[in-house]
Amino acid sequence: MASSPAILPITSQSTAADTTQQIGPTPAFRSFINHISTTVQTGFANRRPWSELLDRSAFSKPESISDATLRIRKNYTYFRINYLSLLAVVLAFSLITNPFSLLTLSGLLAAWLFLYLFRPSDPPLVLFGRQFSERETLGLLIVSTVVVIFLTSVGAVLVSALMVGLGIVCTHAAFRAPEDLFLDDIESPATGFLSFLSGGAANAAAVAVAPAVAARV
Repeated sequence: MASSPAILPITSQSTAADTTQQIGPTPAFRSFINHISTTVQTGFANRRPWSELLDRSAFSKPESISDATLRIRKNYTYFRINYLSLLAVVLAFSLITNPFSLLTLSGLLAAWLFLYLFRPSDPPLVLFGRQFSERETLGLLIVSTVVVIFLTSVGAVLVSALMVGLGIVCTHAAFRAPEDLFLDDIESPATGFLSFLSGGAANAAAVAVAPAVAARV
C-alpha cells in the first residue's frame, strides 16, 4: 500500500503580508521623520543672511538695560531662525565633545521612539523574558529619563550648552542695533523651526498616537 504524500505547511498570503508590514518603520514614524525634514528645510529657507547678522557696522552699545531688552526682543524676532541654528550648533558641539552624553541621549531617544511612541500595542513588549504592559513601559521610560537627565553628567552638559548658547545670542542681540532691519515683513511666530515645537509637533504626535489608540480601543 502506497503511503500518502507528506503534507507541507503552507504560509498564507495574509500571514506573509503581515510579516512584511511589521518589517521596517511604521507609517507614524515615517510621517514623523518627513515632518522633521520638511520643518528643517523650511526653517533654513526662511533664515536671514549671516552677513546681515554679522554686520560689524550695525553694532553699538545699548544706552540702557531697557534699550538692550528692546534690542533683544526685536533682533530675536528678526533673526529667530539664525539664533535657533546657533543654539543647535552649540548644543551639537557640546554633545560631540562629550561622547558619553551623546550616546546616552541617543539611546534614550531611541527607547522612547521604538519602545513607546511608534511601537504597536500588539504584541506587548517583552524584555529579558518578561512581558511589560503599556503603563509599565511608560513608567520605566520616565524613570530612565529622570535618571539620565538629573543623576548623570548629561544634564550638566545640556544646561551648560544652553547657557553658553543663550549668552552668545543675548550678547549679540543686545549690541546689534535693529534700526536697519525691516521688521514689518516678519514671518509669523509659528513658522520655521518653532513650528516643530508647537503646532507641527502636535500634528506629528497625533499621527503617531491615533493608530495606537484605535488599536487599543
